[in-house]
Amino acid sequence: MQVLLSGYYGKGNGGDEALLATLLQMLPSSVKPIILSGNCQITQELYGVSSVERMQLTSIGKALTSSDALIWGGGSLIQDTTGYLNPFYYGMIMMTAQKMGLITIAWGQGIGPIKHRSTYWLAKRCFAGCSQVSVRDHNSAALLSEWRIPYTLAPDPVWALASKPIPELEKLHTPRIAIALRSHSLLTKARLDKLIQALVEFQQVTGSFIIVLPFQPSYDLMVAQVLDSALQNNSQIISMEDPQLLKGVFRYVDMVIGMRLHSLIMGISEGCRCFALSYDLKINMLIEELGIPGWDLAALPSDPKFICQTWVRYLTEGKSLSSKEVSSLAKRALIHQEILHTTLN
Repeated sequence: MQVLLSGYYGKGNGGDEALLATLLQMLPSSVKPIILSGNCQITQELYGVSSVERMQLTSIGKALTSSDALIWGGGSLIQDTTGYLNPFYYGMIMMTAQKMGLITIAWGQGIGPIKHRSTYWLAKRCFAGCSQVSVRDHNSAALLSEWRIPYTLAPDPVWALASKPIPELEKLHTPRIAIALRSHSLLTKARLDKLIQALVEFQQVTGSFIIVLPFQPSYDLMVAQVLDSALQNNSQIISMEDPQLLKGVFRYVDMVIGMRLHSLIMGISEGCRCFALSYDLKINMLIEELGIPGWDLAALPSDPKFICQTWVRYLTEGKSLSSKEVSSLAKRALIHQEILHTTLN
C-alpha cells in the first residue's frame, strides 16, 4: 500500500519533524510512504523514504493518483493564526484525496485556533470526510464532538518517539539547562531582555551549563544567538536535524525552559523538570493537563530577579513527572499507531 503523508515537513521545524519520525515509526511495515516535503533531499537523507516537493501541484497530483491513502500528519495543520492560506493548502490536498476515493486519515491533530468562517467550514468538511480521525487535545475533541464527527483522543504522538543517545553531552558539566525560545510577537524585546537578565543571574547562582536549542533555526536561531552571546561562557547552541537525536539531547538535561510545545514534551518524556513559557493555547493545555509550572508570555513577571528565583527554586525543589506517568503517556500515545494499523492493514 502506498500512502502519501502531508504535513509541515522538510521546513526545519523540530516539532513537526518529530511528528513525522513518529508517524514513520508507527506505520505498518507493509506501507510504502511518500512524503510531501519542503526539502526533499534532507527528508530522503533523514528517513530513507521517497518524497515529493510539497508546493508542486503537478507532482502532488501524480502522487495522489498513485497512492491508496493520504495521512494528514500530526500537529496544528488546521489553524489560521500563522497564515490564512495554510489550512486551505492542506484542505485542498485532503478534499482531492477524498474525491478520488482514497483512504484518508487525520492523525495526531491539534485543531485550531480557527478565526475565520471559511476555515471553520473547510475544517468541518475535511474532518467529516476522513476514514479515521485522531486528535491530541481535549479542545480538538470538543470541536469534533460539536460537529458530530467520530474521533479518537490520545496524547501527542511524540510521547512515543524513540530517542537516540548523544554520549558526548555527558562531558558537559551539571546542572544542564536547556532553553528553547522562538521568535513570536509575544516575545517582545523587553520580555526577551528580562528573560536574558534572569537567565544570566540563574546561571551565576546555579553554576549551570545552558544548552540553547533552536527548534526551527529559520525562526529561532537569531534568538538563540542573542541568548548565547549574553551568557558568554558555559553555553552552547545545539541544532539537530534528526528528531530522534533532538529528543536524545534531553536525556542529559536537568531542566527545560521552553516555548516550543515539543521541547516540553521531549523534555518531560526524558525525565526533565520543565518550565513553560506559553505563547499559544496548546502550551496552556499542556500546563493544565500535566500540572507543570509556567507563565503566559503576555503576563511574564516584570522583575528578572523574581523570574530567576522562581527558576532556582524549581531546579532545587521541583520534581519531574514520575516514570509511571511518563510511561502512561507514551503508552496511550500508541493509540495513534493502533488507528494506522487498523485502517491501513
